[in-house]
Amino acid sequence: QVQLVESGGGLVQSGGSLRLSCAASGRMFSSYVMGWFRQAPGKERQFVAGVSWSGGTSYYADSVKGRFAISREVAKNTVYLQMNSLKPEDTAIYYCAAKIRGWGATMPGTFDYWGQGTQVTVSS
Repeated sequence: QVQLVESGGGLVQSGGSLRLSCAASGRMFSSYVMGWFRQAPGKERQFVAGVSWSGGTSYYADSVKGRFAISREVAKNTVYLQMNSLKPEDTAIYYCAAKIRGWGATMPGTFDYWGQGTQVTVSS
């Protein structure tokens, strides 16, 4: 069992930056894949970025490539999402998720563990 707690959300102006953190408790196996998703009001939850727990290999949604960067710090059991050049359309609740195996997965239903989410609001 893995518990995930997100932090770092807030209000930022368009063009600004934020860094989200996701602290994981419980044993993190090398096969795990960590992901960030987001959900705007009235919209479905969508994939943002993912990273392999062991090697740190990342992958991204096209909408955030070049602006967002996902990373993990194994010693701290923490995953980060650095968000730069933020746009109003990035406004959403951001969720951290963990998947037991399967690098490259983007469907929310395939992830096994979820955090409670953190609100990110980008003003124009």
